[in-house]
Amino acid sequence: MKKIRISPFYIVLLVFIVAVLILTEVGKGYLRDLLAEYEGAQYKYVAADILDQHLTAGDGEKLERWGNVILARPDPQIIWNTPKGDSWKKINARYLRSRSGGGSWEVRNMPAGSWTIGYRELTFKIQPTGFKHTGLFPEQAVNWDFMAEKIRAARKKDPNREIKVLNLFAYTGGATVACAKAGASVCHVDAAKGMVAWAKENAKLSGLADAPIRWIVDDCAKFVEREIRRGKTYDAMIMDPPSYGRGPGGEVWKLEENLFPFVKLCARVLSDKPLFVILNSYTTGLAPSVLGYILQMLVGKRFGGRVTWDELGLPCTQSGMALPCGATGRWTAE
Repeated sequence: MKKIRISPFYIVLLVFIVAVLILTEVGKGYLRDLLAEYEGAQYKYVAADILDQHLTAGDGEKLERWGNVILARPDPQIIWNTPKGDSWKKINARYLRSRSGGGSWEVRNMPAGSWTIGYRELTFKIQPTGFKHTGLFPEQAVNWDFMAEKIRAARKKDPNREIKVLNLFAYTGGATVACAKAGASVCHVDAAKGMVAWAKENAKLSGLADAPIRWIVDDCAKFVEREIRRGKTYDAMIMDPPSYGRGPGGEVWKLEENLFPFVKLCARVLSDKPLFVILNSYTTGLAPSVLGYILQMLVGKRFGGRVTWDELGLPCTQSGMALPCGATGRWTAE
């Protein structure tokens, strides 16, 4: 029987092909892991639909479209430099900082007074203020959706259950109207009378003028202390405290010093079966994980459930990046 001899060339070729196939599979696995790692590094909480278009950001400024109005505002997080294209030529107003502090709006063609924008079933009044704000923090839209989903799910499970929500440092009521629209009874608390009046306007614009909302102008901590003495409880809570502030009696609020005891106090008004607690921060340098750890210690240990945290962001449509806009921590029962 004649032996078949295989040329060394074919043996080497076969070994090479096998090696390539193995390396390809290894490479695919590595690429999958790399993509998963990259995906995990992206913000979980990016509000993609609140503004018509968050156009771009660069050189210390962000360009946003609020309905038909394009505003340019400074932002300390934007330390990168990207080319400013034609969209920057269409600005209706630009906020310019003053060297002596504060700043003012350079108006080119902006509606007098205020205008409105819509988000899902909600409508908000927009009015640029002397301290660069517009009356709405659009990155919070991801939290509004989250709250509404939790409330609707609880009401679907038990249609007779009244979901009571406490919104502290409630500003112009973005979270208030989102929760009320989902069917909850809301207690809206803010120390600024003008902000509470603005929130009432947003409720009316959203068809919630007669919704079960308590409007409270008061110091948040003092209000919670009174609610504890009254034996009041809430099924959900939103806390959006400032980095720094002064109370009507000269009390000084510093987030780093006061946040933990404040959340500890507020946890005492949670019901036996709470749905969620949200804690936000806009303090530069305070990691999102800090908010999560506080919620785990003060809420999670008592009720179990799940705690998550991350940065809040707004997508930049022209670059594909997400502009960081603070941090949020969430505790949920399920």
